[in-house]
Amino acid sequence: MPGEYKKNGAAVPAALPDRPQPHADSVEKAVLAALLRDPSAELLDSVRGLFKDRAVFYNPAHREIYATICELGKEDIKNVDLLSVVQRLREKNKLDAVGGEVYLAELEMAISTTVNLETWCNTLVKYDTLRQMITVCSESLLNCYDAEKDVDSLMDEIENKIFQIRGEDASAKIVAVKSLVRKEFEELIKIQNGEVETGLKTGYSIVDEYTGGLKPGEMFILAARPSIGKTSLALNILSNIGIHGVDGKPPVPCAFFSLEMTEQQIVRRLLCGEANVPESVFWNHQMGDAEFNRLQAAAGVLNKAKIFIDPTGGLSIAELRAKARRLKMKEKIQLVVIDYIGLMNADERLDSRQAEIQKISGAIKTLAKDLKIPFLVLAQLNREVDKNASANSKPKLANLRDSGAIEQDADVVTFLHRDREKSK
Repeated sequence: MPGEYKKNGAAVPAALPDRPQPHADSVEKAVLAALLRDPSAELLDSVRGLFKDRAVFYNPAHREIYATICELGKEDIKNVDLLSVVQRLREKNKLDAVGGEVYLAELEMAISTTVNLETWCNTLVKYDTLRQMITVCSESLLNCYDAEKDVDSLMDEIENKIFQIRGEDASAKIVAVKSLVRKEFEELIKIQNGEVETGLKTGYSIVDEYTGGLKPGEMFILAARPSIGKTSLALNILSNIGIHGVDGKPPVPCAFFSLEMTEQQIVRRLLCGEANVPESVFWNHQMGDAEFNRLQAAAGVLNKAKIFIDPTGGLSIAELRAKARRLKMKEKIQLVVIDYIGLMNADERLDSRQAEIQKISGAIKTLAKDLKIPFLVLAQLNREVDKNASANSKPKLANLRDSGAIEQDADVVTFLHRDREKSK
């Protein structure tokens, strides 16, 4: 039967149908009573904002009453009172189904004050979240008994559903420009007055001047030929944002996905960079007391940093999505760095490497938008940059290696370049 799985040959329900799901009938009544007693546009908008258009009422009758109140409120908030709600329910032939006029009259008298309305709404949202979790977990349990399903895809599907429940992955709605103009106008004024930041400052003034910082939802590409220093620059930016903070701002949690180096190598480079001690000092056994003291101080600083390193080689899109979402939920990361996109794998085998990079690039951009945080993604340039090396030559978008999709998906592309002829 649907909703069952087999355990030791016996059918067991995925959820517990005889056990009521989490809800609070008295709290539902209190919220509806508040809306009937104080039918103001501000109050109704506040409630709808807290509910985020979710059907948080467990009792079907309460759901219908709330929907009717909202319906009347959209037409004219002055029409929202006990008599108009009763009349509208009667017109829809649903008055008896919700308990009739007597029940609605009792409902209106269920509270004496609306002072705790926000707390009541948050309670209903919490119980609705728990009920959604029960549904997702029940479905996931059934899917886990399907041996034909791909494990990685199933885990990604489950995590995606849980992420959606948290309300952080809600699909964008179609909105009218006029509903956003005032808010964005005020936001621009705040930016002009320095009251809000446009994005995470990298600590490199020339980069921040041109880009305004690493903005939420953006994919920021840092590209260069091998051995030019893109990893070092990325680690410096990571250190500025995740360890020290920039322009007096506190440091924020960051994630570093290193497909090229081990976690030990990354931490070693962070330590030496923080201590301003070159690694060659240790190779040549030349560390003195000054270097030791700086290194010890650097270790103390890094111990307090919320930087998370994932050294998985050949990281796939599904793995990146799952890990980044988990870090966003648990650690509240504000920046993801990927070193580098050319070493990532698509979730499926495609005809060419260019097609794989195209899929990977699009997935990273989508993930950045979903998580609402910037992604700093390292990429390599092709050999044409070296072939055409001259005093005046500089990298172009066409020099991005493997795919033109990167330049299409990226919000900002930055190149690191050195005139190798001059540096010889």
